[in-house]
Amino acid sequence: MAASATPDGTEVAVERIVIENAAIATVDADDTEYASGHVVVAGKRIESVGAGRAPEGLENVVRRVDATGHLITPGLINTHHHFYQWITRGLATDHNLFNWLTALYPTWARIDEQMTYAAAQGSLGMLARGGVTTAMDHHYVFPRGSGDISGSIIRAAAEMGVRFTLARGSMDRSEKDGGLPPDFAVESLEGALAATEETVKKHHDASFDAMTQVAVAPCSPFSVSTELMRQGAELGRRLGVRLHTHGSETVEEERFCHELFGMGPTDYFASTGWLGDDVWMAHCVHMNDSDIAAFARTGTGVAHCPSSNARLAAGIARVPDMLRAGVPVGLGVDGTASNESGELHTELRNALLINRLGAHREAALNARQALRLGTYGGAQVLGRAAQIGSLEAGKLADLVLWKIDGIGHASIADPVTAVVFGAAAPVTLSLVNGRPVVEDGRLLHADEDAIARSTRDEAQRLARIAAGS
Repeated sequence: MAASATPDGTEVAVERIVIENAAIATVDADDTEYASGHVVVAGKRIESVGAGRAPEGLENVVRRVDATGHLITPGLINTHHHFYQWITRGLATDHNLFNWLTALYPTWARIDEQMTYAAAQGSLGMLARGGVTTAMDHHYVFPRGSGDISGSIIRAAAEMGVRFTLARGSMDRSEKDGGLPPDFAVESLEGALAATEETVKKHHDASFDAMTQVAVAPCSPFSVSTELMRQGAELGRRLGVRLHTHGSETVEEERFCHELFGMGPTDYFASTGWLGDDVWMAHCVHMNDSDIAAFARTGTGVAHCPSSNARLAAGIARVPDMLRAGVPVGLGVDGTASNESGELHTELRNALLINRLGAHREAALNARQALRLGTYGGAQVLGRAAQIGSLEAGKLADLVLWKIDGIGHASIADPVTAVVFGAAAPVTLSLVNGRPVVEDGRLLHADEDAIARSTRDEAQRLARIAAGS
């Protein structure tokens, strides 16, 4: 019988959860699927996945789930987000990226710890209810005197029960230096680096089953000095953590890089140490063949954010070409001021549909490729493909049961097609580290009504503060 040891060496029987009678998409290297199969969870890990019923004679089974009418997949993995934007949704709805940023930065620069905690709860709640088991947040706005913003975000994720990566962002190029953020919204070079290092040392967990990890994440070429980019890369590698930033999102950004640095975004990233298999970039919409080849050669990852790219009229990323070249690609919601729904499962569908509007048309992506982007691809991008992203024995038990026998899906014969092409499928059960986080579409560790009230109140408080500034 499987067992684990307590700190004093006492062996404790590992509790098992047995899930049977479900369609299963493992998203393993062979895309193994079962029309009717089982998953056995032992403690935090997957013990077995296979066709038919679970093995007989399993001990210490604390729960059995009859998953008839469901598809089991790996939990979804979000690779790019800005949680704080939950309390500025629905603003500047007809703007491109640069105009949208200019309109919203003065408001964002007034956030504080209480606001970011509430916004993180709202963002995480919607992600978890929609099948996300690993979330990330790229937070880069740290107004002076605003409190422990990073700690508040990490606390919200821990309370929700989801696995989490905080990309500790920073900005030091303000309007007076030719950047977009207001002067009072940025940190100094030294302050940003010191605060980032402190956050990594305080919160990053490098263990196999880590629930919290931290990445070094200067915001973008147009809000960060070259020295912060360069020293940020050096800091991340010295501390052994991953690197994240925005890249090649719009034609305006490309023009900005040529005017300021005399080169395009990818060449600029290469010159500052920002290409490598420990790096992932958000968006990467405007990439030529040479850019894609550089990403593939170096193992640099991409967080594809189709809804936000459409919302801000940024364009269509060349995801099919990236995948063919071997670039690691995951999915991202992006901030909810540019994707008001804040749900990653809708990005499976939007990634597929929007990419079919591009050069490859109907051959761009299929349902299984879209599911892989949202699961294993995300694990690759976050550097956690050995632990999560597919349903395999020995991996962490992060999985989702999608209900597909209801009115929205029952007439679609193929389960993966039902989840990707169909309406957003209800989540009957979501496990993270083998622990239930969502059941019957409801959060288990947070009060959704209380979160709705607090996010509304904090959005109104921020609006009042911004209006009076």
